[in-house]
Amino acid sequence: MLNLNNIEVIYNNVVLVLRGVSLQVKEGSITTLLGANGAGKTTTLKAISGLLRAERGEVTKGSVELAGQRIDGKPAHEIVNQGVVQVFEGRRVFDQLTVEENLIAGAHTQRDMGKVRQRTEAVYSYFPRLRERRSQLAGYLSGGEQQMLVIGRALMSDPKVILLDEPSLGLAPLVVEEIFGRLKRLQQEERLTVLLVEQNANLALGLADHGYVMENGRIVLEGPAASLRDNSDVKEFYLGISEHGARKSYREVKHYRRRKRWLS
Repeated sequence: MLNLNNIEVIYNNVVLVLRGVSLQVKEGSITTLLGANGAGKTTTLKAISGLLRAERGEVTKGSVELAGQRIDGKPAHEIVNQGVVQVFEGRRVFDQLTVEENLIAGAHTQRDMGKVRQRTEAVYSYFPRLRERRSQLAGYLSGGEQQMLVIGRALMSDPKVILLDEPSLGLAPLVVEEIFGRLKRLQQEERLTVLLVEQNANLALGLADHGYVMENGRIVLEGPAASLRDNSDVKEFYLGISEHGARKSYREVKHYRRRKRWLS
């Protein structure tokens, strides 16, 4: 469904951020992109969604393909119309609109109001709490409810691919578990295709089918999610578990001496 082929991204014609990134997202799958802050994960999403221009960024090499058709170089609104929707980090709702008005705003690519009503009901079926709060201003929702709302808003356009950036950020563990459970149900029932950026590697690898690990603008490791969870480097650097199975302290994780095995 989605292919990145050796893309490079430069900001301000000077700063090279992505250095030949290639990845694939299969139709109906959840693929996760892991990495520390500054690794280039969000830049990768913006390279796909066409939002680099707003930050003076540019894909200078390689290609981005959606269902076999190149979309790199196209403006963001055309990419949305072709079926790629990005859900940003930080739950960016329209505070002064109601829950239902937020959802309708997400259906701006739809011209058939009958389909809009159908999609609204579908979103409410996956997120019943949004139905309960349909007339409430979005700015007064809890963090978890706002995260449900932005995912629901993305679903309103009936996208081919959703780019989901740090959905667990700032949320309580039980709320995160609920949201990830709904994402899995959406994948199973609607064949939803997701590229998930997430720092919580344990959660992400538990949800995803396939994973990539990014460092310094490069993909350094990839494989089925289950195999990545068993990988000793992923365990140590992202799950905080040593080779002997003991969980490391925060101090040990923070000050580890990194082994150079990623590129071997």
